[in-house]
Amino acid sequence: MQNSLLIILALLFVVMMLVLLAQRLKIAYPIFLVVAGLGISFIPGIPHIGLNPEIIFLIFLPPLLYEAAWYTSWKDFWHWKRPIALYAFGLVFATSIIVAYASVALIPGFTLALGFLLGGIVSPPDAVAASTVLKGVKVPRRVIAILEGESLVNDASSLIVFRFALAAVITGAFSLQVAVGNFFLAAGMGLVTGVAIGHVMYVVHRFLPTTAAMDTALTLMAPYIIYLTAEHFDFSGVIAVVSGGLFISYRSHEIFTTGETRLNMMSVWRTLVFIMNAIVFILIGLELPTIINGLGEHSINEALGYGLIISAVTIAVRFAWVFASTHLARLNKKIRINEPNPGWKFPLVVGWAGMRGVVSLATALSVPVLMVNNEHFPFRSLIIFITFVVIFITLVIQGLTLPLLIKLIDIKDIDGELPPEQQQASLKLELDDVALKILDEKYSSETQSNELLGIFKDHLLNDVNATQQRLECLEFGDTKKHEIDLYNKVLNEIYTQQRKELSKLRRNKSYSDEEIRRMDMQIDLEELKISGGHIH
Repeated sequence: MQNSLLIILALLFVVMMLVLLAQRLKIAYPIFLVVAGLGISFIPGIPHIGLNPEIIFLIFLPPLLYEAAWYTSWKDFWHWKRPIALYAFGLVFATSIIVAYASVALIPGFTLALGFLLGGIVSPPDAVAASTVLKGVKVPRRVIAILEGESLVNDASSLIVFRFALAAVITGAFSLQVAVGNFFLAAGMGLVTGVAIGHVMYVVHRFLPTTAAMDTALTLMAPYIIYLTAEHFDFSGVIAVVSGGLFISYRSHEIFTTGETRLNMMSVWRTLVFIMNAIVFILIGLELPTIINGLGEHSINEALGYGLIISAVTIAVRFAWVFASTHLARLNKKIRINEPNPGWKFPLVVGWAGMRGVVSLATALSVPVLMVNNEHFPFRSLIIFITFVVIFITLVIQGLTLPLLIKLIDIKDIDGELPPEQQQASLKLELDDVALKILDEKYSSETQSNELLGIFKDHLLNDVNATQQRLECLEFGDTKKHEIDLYNKVLNEIYTQQRKELSKLRRNKSYSDEEIRRMDMQIDLEELKISGGHIH
C-alpha cells in the first residue's frame, strides 16, 4: 500500500514539474506530457504503469465530460447544433466505415468486424487536447463552439459503434437493423436519464439548505451518479453525463446564487480536472512499452506502417467530411441566409483540430484478452498499437502545428461578435446602470443621508465613467491603445504591491490567514477585470 501511494505521489510530482516545463516552453501540456511519458517509459528501471480502462471509464471520464458540459455555452451549442451533429455522429460513422474497409484491405486476415472495432476506437477527437492547444490562440468563437460541442457527444457515438463491433467479433453475428435500433435506444434513454437526474440535483440544490461546501460536494457526486445509473441499464453513460451537465449548467444561475459557492466550486473543479487530465495524458506515453511487448507475431516496423496509414486515413476522412459538409450545406438557401460563408479557413482549422486522446486508448485497452470460447481475441495487440500511433500522430504533430497554422492563415471572426474585452466593458456598464437606477428610483433620499450608500453611489459613477472611457479606447482601436496599456500597467503595478504588502501582513498576528486569503482573492478578481481573463 505504501509503495503504491509513493508511486502515485511521485507520478503527480513529476506531472506538475512537466506541466511547468511545458508552460515555459509554450507547448500545450497534453502534447508535452505524452512525449515526456514516452521518453520516461524507456528509462531503465522505471516501473511499467498500466492504464486500466475500467479506471478511465469509471473514475476519469464522468467528471471530465461533466466539466466540459458545464463550461459549454448552451446558446452556442444549440446555435451550431447542425455542424456539431454532423461531426459528432456523421463523421464518427463515416470514419468508422472507411477505417474498417481500409484496415481490411491493408492488414492480412483482418475481418470487417475488426475493422469497425478499430474505426470506432480511433474516430472520436479528444475534447481536452483541442481546447488546451487553442488556449491563448486567437480563434473565432464559432470554431471553439463547434469543436467543444463535437467532442462532448462524439465519445458516445464512437463507443456505441465499438460495442456493436465487439459483439459482432465475439458472436460472429451482426444485424444492422438491431444495431441502429439499439443505438437510438441507448442514446435516447441516456439523454432522458441525464436530464432526469439533473432535475433531481436541481431540486436538491435549489430547495434544500445546502452550504457552499455541500454544493461543491454534490456537483462532484453528480457525474458519477448519472454515469453509473445510465450504464446500469445499458444506456449511454456519456450522453447521460453530457445532458445532465448541460442541464445543471443552464440552470446554475438559479441554484448557485452566492459568490462563495461559485468560487469554491470553480476552484475545486479546476484543480480536480487539471490533475485528471495531466495524469491520463502522461499515462498514454508511459503505456507504450507494455503495448510493444504485447505485439507478438507482428514486428514493430510492420505495426508502425499500419498505424501511419490508418492515421493518414483518419485525418483525410475528417478533412473531406468537414469541407464537404460545410460547403454542401450552403446549397440550402436558409443556411446561406442565416450563417456567414466560412470560406476555406474555418474548415481547415476544424479539420486539423481532430486530435485523438485518452478515450481512444482506454477503449482499445478494454478489448478483452479472451473470447467466450477462451480463444485469444484476434489482433488485440495490433489494434492497441495502431490506436497509440493514431493518438501520437494526431495529438503531437497536429497539436504542435495547429497554433502555427492559425497564425499563418490569419483567420478572422465573421460572425460579427465583439471582442471579449469590449463585451466585458459593455456588460459592466449595463450592470452599473442597473445598480444606479435602483439607487436613484428607490433609495434617492437614503443615498443623501447614508454616508456608506453615498460613497457606494459615487464609486459606481466613477466606475461608469472609467468603463465608458475604456470602451471608447477599445472602439478607436490602435489610436488609443497606449492609453489602455498605461492604465493596465499602473493597475497591475498597484496589485503587485498590494500582494507584497499582504505577504508582509501575514506575519502580523492581528490578521488571520483566512482574512489575508480573502483580500488576496479580491485583488485577483479586480485584476481579472483588466486582464479580460476568466476564473474557469
